[in-house]
Amino acid sequence: MSHPAAITHQSYGKSRVRLTKVTRHADRHDLREISVDITLEGDFEASYLAGDNRSVVPTDTMKNTVYGIAARHPLDAPESFGLALVEHFLTRHAHVSAATVAIEETPWRRIEGPDGTAHPHAFIAAGTARRTCHVRGDRGIPCVEAGISGLTVVKTTDSAFRNFVRDEFTVLPDVDDRIFGTAVEARWRYRSGSTPDWNAVWSTACRTMVDVFAGHRSLAVQQTLHEMGQAVFAGCGDVEEISLEMPNQHRIPMDLAPFGLPNTNSIFVTTSEPYGLIRATLQRKG
Repeated sequence: MSHPAAITHQSYGKSRVRLTKVTRHADRHDLREISVDITLEGDFEASYLAGDNRSVVPTDTMKNTVYGIAARHPLDAPESFGLALVEHFLTRHAHVSAATVAIEETPWRRIEGPDGTAHPHAFIAAGTARRTCHVRGDRGIPCVEAGISGLTVVKTTDSAFRNFVRDEFTVLPDVDDRIFGTAVEARWRYRSGSTPDWNAVWSTACRTMVDVFAGHRSLAVQQTLHEMGQAVFAGCGDVEEISLEMPNQHRIPMDLAPFGLPNTNSIFVTTSEPYGLIRATLQRKG
């Protein structure tokens, strides 16, 4: 049977494989909770063209592989676990040309007692931010990326926006003191072949971005984004590239004059849509 179109790219995999691992030490338990997406590329065209599945690794097998590898792996960092999964699929299946593993981690922190002592086996959700990583291997040196999603931050001053383009539809006034809120999406790529302390670099990068956001006198979201990226490069030598996305989550001053109340720059309307969306990718020089 002739086909009027040719396949130019194909891949398949298993998404949202959720895993909780408890590592039981004598004096405490450690808890990690992740969601894993797996994508395979390779010689699977016969399945698309003729339903011939002799080369297809079932997605149910991919799911089970996550749990099997996790049982043998310390799961000390998403990046090292992603590398282990990629290596497994490429080593086990010669016809797989590339394997990609994306991981998102749900953060938990230990519950503290009245005296500040961390509980050995009880945990509380640690906010909305998610640690992420993306590992791709194609039988060369794997590419490892890490990041954070939903890092929600806000500051109530030290943010301005003025001297922008104006036309017949512009009503926005210049402002020297506004609320600046955003949910940072950051993704950085490690230097090829590097194997740093994944947890230390991730913590340093996130802490650095938060510190810059808090301390930077912002003249535009774009400027603050750039300063955050530059600071990550300064503090994390293994990072080669970083992409940042920062939606401008607006808090609009409420005019209280119609109610006979003074406007004291303290009451705002919180909005979710529409929002400004600022993105940039920075790459290390040299």
